[in-house]
Amino acid sequence: MLLKQERFNMSEEEKLEGVNEEVIEETSETQEADEVVEAETDAAEEEVVTQLPAKKQRSRKKKVETTQEAKPESEWKEQVVQIRRVTKVVKGGKKLSFRAIVVVGNQKGQVGVGCAKASEVIIAIQKAIADGRKNLITVPIFKTTIPHPITGRSGAGSVMLRPASQGTGIIAGGAVRSVLELAGIENILSKSLGSKSPLNAANATLEALKSLKPFNEVAKKRGLTMAELLN
Repeated sequence: MLLKQERFNMSEEEKLEGVNEEVIEETSETQEADEVVEAETDAAEEEVVTQLPAKKQRSRKKKVETTQEAKPESEWKEQVVQIRRVTKVVKGGKKLSFRAIVVVGNQKGQVGVGCAKASEVIIAIQKAIADGRKNLITVPIFKTTIPHPITGRSGAGSVMLRPASQGTGIIAGGAVRSVLELAGIENILSKSLGSKSPLNAANATLEALKSLKPFNEVAKKRGLTMAELLN
């Protein structure tokens, strides 16, 4: 009986070993088949890539980062002075909109003030910038300040401007400072009188700068030379 059991066990072990060998052979065959398929697909892809144009081959092999060319900076600068919500009473009720006041200048003697309304803030600012570029004025700058004292008025507000020596800076605030900075003036004294509205202050400053007269124009009217006029 023992011999029969041992023979039976031996036969089972031999069967298991045979099954394992068959499984190993099958896995090796499948691996070889997979390797052959991969090699064929790689060869087919290489053929397709070689048939493509040079530009497509580059984009297929690697993605080239496209660097956008830096746009040249515009000499014109904009500064938003005020954004205010306004309402208009109509037949059906109230219509809400936004009013934007923007100062536009190139800091080289040209400046303008724009005011516009729209139902959205961004559109109002864009319209105000366009309005400011339409109403540009040229400011006569003497060295880094204005040629002479002057006062400008707009509505109930007035702005007094006085020339200043080198190193004084811009003594102004609010809308007056924005207009003077974008006009390119570096040294000046100012005082805002009357109305505190930013729109009145900006327009009054613009009127004052518009009324300035350069020395050569005054000397020509008086029949003098620049040396005689300036002593």
